[in-house]
Amino acid sequence: MYVEMKNIYKKYGDFLASNNVSFGVEKGKLVALLGPSGSGKTTLLRMIAGLENPNSGDIYIDGRRVNDIPAAKRGIGFVFQNYALFRYMTVFDNVAFGLELMKVPKKEIKKRVMELLELTGLSGMEKRYPNQLSGGQRQRVAFARALAPNPQVLLLDEPFAAIDAKVRTELRTWLKEMVEKLGITSIFVTHDQDEAVEVADEIIITNHGQIDQMGSPMEIYKTPSTPFVAQFIGRSTVVEDYEKLKGFDRVPGADKAVIRPEFVKISKSGRLDQYQSAAESGIVKDVLFRGSHLDVTVDVNGVEIVAERSMEKDVVKPGEQVHVLIYRLYVFDENQTYLLENKAMQDNDVFYI
Repeated sequence: MYVEMKNIYKKYGDFLASNNVSFGVEKGKLVALLGPSGSGKTTLLRMIAGLENPNSGDIYIDGRRVNDIPAAKRGIGFVFQNYALFRYMTVFDNVAFGLELMKVPKKEIKKRVMELLELTGLSGMEKRYPNQLSGGQRQRVAFARALAPNPQVLLLDEPFAAIDAKVRTELRTWLKEMVEKLGITSIFVTHDQDEAVEVADEIIITNHGQIDQMGSPMEIYKTPSTPFVAQFIGRSTVVEDYEKLKGFDRVPGADKAVIRPEFVKISKSGRLDQYQSAAESGIVKDVLFRGSHLDVTVDVNGVEIVAERSMEKDVVKPGEQVHVLIYRLYVFDENQTYLLENKAMQDNDVFYI
């Protein structure tokens, strides 16, 4: 492992930010620390950077314990969510800042800064000041500045938080490509799961100062290992009386279930072509336009479920009776999550979503 945290414990007064946290990040990987506010993700990032010190535990970068090494000597590039650029310096001087502190010769600085401006798509903007740039351009300057001293590790704290939606999507793709091209080990903090899923090679889910799960975006999405992850990832409806639904038996000790919109198919009355025996009858309670699709809330035996419906399909309206087919759901007890497939569908041919 290139970056490793072992048994990290960090407390601020009564607040436990990191409770015996351990994880490793492989060289060249782009890893997301994902979790709700106050779950301890930014504290972990700041401890790797040397901006905070753990009460106990060890931090290693490339096999070297760095606890007692000051932030400036750890070989880390840090990108903050509010850019933290020097307002009275040009783009060139902002990017050159770290190199000048390291007393790099002027000729080398110029070469390196120009390379980075090329890499970050800012060529020709070296004489501009931050207030003459858009949010997306400013964030690229912040990336270039963090990369200038050739850090071993790049740390990013909510790097896209201050940027509008369209530019954010472009920057995510750009960051992923840039990190792959440079092969630099990178860790970024986010509370936006779409961002984590799109950008990261691996996701570490933090919750109350602990790590609930680590894995690829696909693993975490498909096999959430704890009740928290099952509810946090994806768009989940939590239901209690899941045994009222056709094809699902109650699992002892597991009182609640999570149903994601993609686990549900809604068909207009009389239009269901498969699995008649497994389908429920439901009443449409609400229809919400979401841009690319509709969110339809249906009541099935007193259990309210949200499903996605394509804009191409016939319109369903509140009060209408529909067929509702639930392919699967997650049930959970205090510690574990179990995936249940709809038993009433098992007798027929396999159905692929």
